[in-house]
Amino acid sequence: MAKRQRRYGNSAKLSQKQGKPAGAGGTGAADAAKIGQQTAGAAGGAPDSRKGPSAGIVTYEDVKKRYRFYFNIVAKRKIWFAVSALLILISAVSLVVQKPFLNLGMAFTQGTMISVTFLDMDTPSQQVVSDAIASVVTSSQVQPAVDRGRVIIRTSELNPEEIKALRAALEEKIGPIDPGTIQESTVGPTIGQELLQGALIALIIACVLMLGYMAFRFKFNFACAGVLALLHDILITIGIFSLIRWEIDPSFIAGVLTVFGYSINDKVVIFDRIRENEGLQKKGGSFEDLVDQSLWQTMARSINTGVVVLLALFAIFFLGGESTKTFSLAMIIGAAVGMYSSIFISSQFVIEFKKLGQPKLSKSN
Repeated sequence: MAKRQRRYGNSAKLSQKQGKPAGAGGTGAADAAKIGQQTAGAAGGAPDSRKGPSAGIVTYEDVKKRYRFYFNIVAKRKIWFAVSALLILISAVSLVVQKPFLNLGMAFTQGTMISVTFLDMDTPSQQVVSDAIASVVTSSQVQPAVDRGRVIIRTSELNPEEIKALRAALEEKIGPIDPGTIQESTVGPTIGQELLQGALIALIIACVLMLGYMAFRFKFNFACAGVLALLHDILITIGIFSLIRWEIDPSFIAGVLTVFGYSINDKVVIFDRIRENEGLQKKGGSFEDLVDQSLWQTMARSINTGVVVLLALFAIFFLGGESTKTFSLAMIIGAAVGMYSSIFISSQFVIEFKKLGQPKLSKSN
């Protein structure tokens, strides 16, 4: 025990000579206190701007420094408005000039329906029948019936000579047809018209509900901005289909309605960040800078989500069947336009609506 005390006393004297306080390993209470202060500061004191808003309040200057390719999105909003105006103008002109405004499929136009039954053979596949009549009609829908050897073919409206040529092509390339089972009729676009009316009603109801929800959840100017951006996405999507003359079938309506629901999601995320930052902003701060900061804080999330969705849609378009191509193409165009409008359009509408709601100062003031 005495030896230990002498050793400790010698170590203390040596530490005092070297200018260090006595303690184990030469680390005294002052060093421990300093380390404790640094650790506490890093853990709960000054926020680490590298970890984003969850680690503390991130300033606009932090956001500018964090992104290598930073540029002021809000300050260039006239450019984004001009790009959107050009796309909408092209879409509107195409829809007005093109006759018909969309390349409507057989579900939306009047056509001819033919039912035939092949003798002594099983029902041929849809592809076999489509290939057999390809020289007569450019577009057709083939539906195998329950009865053995029977198929139902729907085409654009045919005259008697074309119907005769179609039957001859079927007998030549597939097999003999039972003449007593042939049924021919002209069908109208009833189903297509009902789908269009239903889709229009669904869009109107969705707009009203979204307007009410977003006005309650955020503010009325956010609600107006979000719904206008959605209509922007839908109009451009339909306009591109009009330009490329892609044939429209009922799955196109499903795609447009899906775009309408999907596109609002990213806009709500950005609006929520704007609202959150608005509550943290100092009095007299610039709302435009706040919006620009919010856009960059959600930029990675918006781009990553959009790219993942587009990759999945491209896989469906190229690897899926023919029946999914129209739907997936509508989703690809709508998702791309929606990603653009979420970042560059909807939040700019928020700024413009906020300006409209602010009272103008008189010149005397």
